[in-house]
Amino acid sequence: MPGGLASLAMDESDEGVVGSRAPRALIVTLYGLYGRERGGWMSIADLVALMSDLGVDQQAVRSSIFRLKKRGLLEAEKVGRAAGYRLSPDAEAILAEGDTRIFQRTRAAVGDGWLLVVFSVPEAERDKRHTLRTTLTRLGLGTVGPGTWVAPAHLEPAVVGALERVGLRGFADLFVGAHRGAESASETVAAWWDLRAMEKLYAEWLDRFAPVRARWRSGEGDTGDAQAFVDWVGIVTAWRRLPYLDPGLPLESLPPDWTGVRAEDLVMELRELLAPLARRHVDRVVAP
Repeated sequence: MPGGLASLAMDESDEGVVGSRAPRALIVTLYGLYGRERGGWMSIADLVALMSDLGVDQQAVRSSIFRLKKRGLLEAEKVGRAAGYRLSPDAEAILAEGDTRIFQRTRAAVGDGWLLVVFSVPEAERDKRHTLRTTLTRLGLGTVGPGTWVAPAHLEPAVVGALERVGLRGFADLFVGAHRGAESASETVAAWWDLRAMEKLYAEWLDRFAPVRARWRSGEGDTGDAQAFVDWVGIVTAWRRLPYLDPGLPLESLPPDWTGVRAEDLVMELRELLAPLARRHVDRVVAP
């Protein structure tokens, strides 16, 4: 199952804007969608060919691969005479964790309870405090107060796994339980998360990709396998950050007609429509 892409290559140049087509973000998408089903390894020649279809030149591909390697996400490896790169174990773990998060969305109910993460990092270890905050932010946790974060209870395994990967599990205490505040669930969730910004990003995503669905439904323009590949990789690259901003918040606590639901429905429809055609294109391009 493809997915798990959001936590990789997540600097502002790659993930800061819905619809980003930065080369690093696209390479991560290619590994998430097609690299893992080939054992986690892709040759440089195949990456260059696929990225060329996406409008990225060879020099940009090699530069992006170098940066991903430097960050410990890719490892150089030769298979036979072909030079290529394999996903690192950490990258594999992150991709696997994100599969359900991105393509099998879990919507919590208010009665399911909440996960509270309380952390305390000594002043002398400020860098760890920053890493911990960054990790929790990327997982989509909301903030209750200084050193206190919150998420739907179903995120507990993902949070524990992420903290263990960065070596900070010992700095955080986790609690699962019901909210007993004076305010309603919708009021507290609006205080913990920036729902307005979240909804704006969903709306931007819909504005960009609803026309793609219309084009494929009407059969106007190019609807071949290569175009399906270009469209689908762009869709996933733009989508993969959004489920990490909205960690499956309960619909009862969100504004009516939550835009995220329509966005989720659209990405699933586009997946059914485009993913098989895109994979067929990749199978033709990539060496067996």
